[in-house]
Amino acid sequence: MTKFGELINISKPVLIDFYFDWAEEENNLDTLKDVAAALGDKAKVIKIDIKKNEILADTLRVKGNPTFMIYKNGEMKWRQTGDQDANTLIGLVQQYV
Repeated sequence: MTKFGELINISKPVLIDFYFDWAEEENNLDTLKDVAAALGDKAKVIKIDIKKNEILADTLRVKGNPTFMIYKNGEMKWRQTGDQDANTLIGLVQQYV
């Protein structure tokens, strides 16, 4: 996986969904697809599995599932734990376009 710093250190906003895929639980994939489709090339949308990236999740103090973050130019602009709908996420990311 690309180094985290390279992912977030771009001029476009980067929406990251830190998630843990419970066996039967929906993990916001459709929501993120809708967000990515709506934003097109104006932003980047990334999912990061907490279990596969435990060191990164610990470093960022990710405790809840899911935890969303928006970065721009390497700086965290917004963070929220808990489910979010596509329209909310689209509106939040558009503030940083």
